[in-house]
Amino acid sequence: MRVLMQDVVYALRQLRKTPGFTVTVLLTLALGIGANSAIFTLVNAILMHNLPVTDPKTLVRIGDQDDCCVNGGWNDNGDYSLFDTDSYYMFKKSLPEFEELAAMESGYAWRPVTVRRAGPQTIAKSVAGTFVSGNYFRVFGLSPAAGRLFVDSDDQKGAPITAVMSYDTWMQDFGGDPSVVGSSFFINTKPATLIGIAPKGFYGDRIDTNPPKYFLPMNTMDMVIGAPYFNDPDSRWAYIIGRVKPGTSLPALQAKASTLLKQEFAPLKTFTDQRAKKALPNTHVVLSPGGGGIQNMQDGYKDHLQLLQWIAAMVLLVACANIANLLLVRGMSRRAELSIRSALGAQRSRIVRQLLTESVLLSGLGGLLGLAVSYLGARALLMLAFPDQHNMPVNASPSLLVIGFSFALSLVTGVLFGLAPAVMAARAQPAEALRSNARTTSQGASLLQRALVVLQAALSLVLLVAAGLFAQSLSKAEGVDMKLNTTNRYIAHINPQAAGYKNTEVEPLYQTIVDRFHATPGVLKVGLVTYTPMEENNWGSGVKIQGENDINKGASWVKGTPEYFDSVGTHVVSGRGFTSQDTLNAPSVAVVNQEFVKQFFGNRNPIGHRFGFSGPNKTPQDGAHEIVGVVEDTTYTSVYWKNHAMYFLSLTQPAGIPDADNPLDKDQSMYAGAIVIQTAHPIAGFEKIVGDTLGSINPNLTIVKFQTFQQQIDDRFIDERLIARLTSLFGLLALLLAAIGLYGVTAYTVVRRTPEIGIRMALGAARARVIGMVMRGAMLQALIGLAIGIPVSIFCVRYVKSQLYEITSVNTSVMVGAIAVLTLAAAIAGLIPARRAASIDPVKALRVD
Repeated sequence: MRVLMQDVVYALRQLRKTPGFTVTVLLTLALGIGANSAIFTLVNAILMHNLPVTDPKTLVRIGDQDDCCVNGGWNDNGDYSLFDTDSYYMFKKSLPEFEELAAMESGYAWRPVTVRRAGPQTIAKSVAGTFVSGNYFRVFGLSPAAGRLFVDSDDQKGAPITAVMSYDTWMQDFGGDPSVVGSSFFINTKPATLIGIAPKGFYGDRIDTNPPKYFLPMNTMDMVIGAPYFNDPDSRWAYIIGRVKPGTSLPALQAKASTLLKQEFAPLKTFTDQRAKKALPNTHVVLSPGGGGIQNMQDGYKDHLQLLQWIAAMVLLVACANIANLLLVRGMSRRAELSIRSALGAQRSRIVRQLLTESVLLSGLGGLLGLAVSYLGARALLMLAFPDQHNMPVNASPSLLVIGFSFALSLVTGVLFGLAPAVMAARAQPAEALRSNARTTSQGASLLQRALVVLQAALSLVLLVAAGLFAQSLSKAEGVDMKLNTTNRYIAHINPQAAGYKNTEVEPLYQTIVDRFHATPGVLKVGLVTYTPMEENNWGSGVKIQGENDINKGASWVKGTPEYFDSVGTHVVSGRGFTSQDTLNAPSVAVVNQEFVKQFFGNRNPIGHRFGFSGPNKTPQDGAHEIVGVVEDTTYTSVYWKNHAMYFLSLTQPAGIPDADNPLDKDQSMYAGAIVIQTAHPIAGFEKIVGDTLGSINPNLTIVKFQTFQQQIDDRFIDERLIARLTSLFGLLALLLAAIGLYGVTAYTVVRRTPEIGIRMALGAARARVIGMVMRGAMLQALIGLAIGIPVSIFCVRYVKSQLYEITSVNTSVMVGAIAVLTLAAAIAGLIPARRAASIDPVKALRVD
């Protein structure tokens, strides 16, 4: 230990003597380690983080897919992760291997609730609320921050409506007021009692950008939000997580659960279809770890984060190569010192240990700076990836695991970039080193130094190509002609059902909304719709054309009002759109897009034909809607969705033919999800105008979310924009480090060859010839790096093409651009020392000792 402390003190003294070298290395390390730690912070917080619950390792989820949100029909592959109410109760009763099983709503984010505390002058707010089983908190082993949590009696049919509030909501909206517990609230206009506050730090059963503020018993779901699917055995809506008993064999439990589900499905209406009967034997579930909760966000961001990890690791490798070069130069400058120590009896292992101590000390200090960089970087990444999301349960602060990762990375980095220079410096022969001087040494940089520069150039090219590909992918995706017009258009998401309206009461409400907004100066068009283009939502169904065979194809569907197509800029290409005569009691009509015509009618004219939902129904549905018009193919959901067949129904008309199984009063598609407003010009403060207008109609009719149409579209490219920016940033950082490395090696070569250059110039060599000689050496290293980097870049595209839009290989423009940028940087890095070499005074050069 005493010897180690001596090494550390000596290393600190040596680093203090060379402040320029020390600062350069520390900054390079801080950027390299900081970038990796910032990405790992997000990886840890999103991909590796467990729920803040008791003993998360014993939690198991039945299912492994994100099948949100309400599904019917069957899966051809037989894999199910979303379940109906009856299946949940069946599992709960028939799987004693679980201590308990909890159910939770899958799609709460798409159906917010309107909450208002009872009392005068209280304001209704649209917030996220989720429905869960009565044992939900018990399964997670949680205790309340105040009041109590749910018990089984709260989750019974006919029980009074109760609610649990999240701790953050309690603090942010009510200042931690203890009187909130036990007070009365109105949730979707239904009276409810707030019985308790969830524990601090608990954000629900999944990481979400908008975690639930209120938890409600699932048996109140139909009463509160009008969810007929809760009691429909053919509709799946719930995720299931349970705590297994010790010693349980998970493969055996998975096989048992799969058999039980197959038996549960067999008598259902869905599986009377012959195609469903063929798929029934494939029915199964996959048990997956439940400690991290529902992995929807993890599945969505896993590929992006892993890509960023690889890119950050390549930047760190470039940084290590740069620092190794610096250490090699420093080691050469200390050859005399090390030779004297060797001549005085110091063992080679002792010298290597001393030099490694300096490297590890440097890397440790760089790691500490890297933690600060990683914190700032992680915060910046969160703001880029999740703008305006202040309640998301992901923290940029480094955890113990992140600190440990940074420490380990620093240690490995110190050994990685310090070992080779230390060994090379320790190998110097004392007699040779003490005899040598600048005049007798003219070989310039070592082979290892040049190899490190080549490695930096190759890695930089790969990162530059990646940056170019992702930038090009983003440009292509954003440049798609979506057949939309966003000019002076605003979208206000609403929830009439949460304001207390029955679906049979919405027709006059919609007319009132249209009339009120048309009375607002500057408003041109007002369209109401179930969901809008380029939002993360999709409703789909099977389609059967009346009088024709079922071809087992489906389409997405949207319901809108007469001015909806104009409000989003969609053009009718034949027939007509919706009119004010397409009311509840009028014949049901539909408008289809061109892709729908292509898939279901080919070259035939679809107008006048009838179609409806496919699948087994008591009342045949294939004659439900008459096609009256065709619109162009507008982009919905995502630009990545090609050949997207769609049909549009009138918002105030039923979807399908109502019957005993699908009564009109249970048709949730009658509720509008958004208002699209076109104005003649931008209107300042329009969100407040919209909110006041809706509030004047009904105080409970609140804005769920307000954006311009362009903002909504831009939000769909947040991930792509983040990846493009970060790959560009990392690519430029690697390029800068590579250029610095090339400059350092070239400058070092010039210094080592000063006598030789002086002799050449004394013998008549021109300045241009000297510059050319130095530049050839610099550019040769860059060219070798290019020769290695080009095939590596081409090879690596196969691993990222799934994250690119319509790009499957490196195109010429990206490759040429990356080569040009790297070549220019190399030329600049080489030209500076080359010009310095050409300005050497031969007389002074020949006097160098």
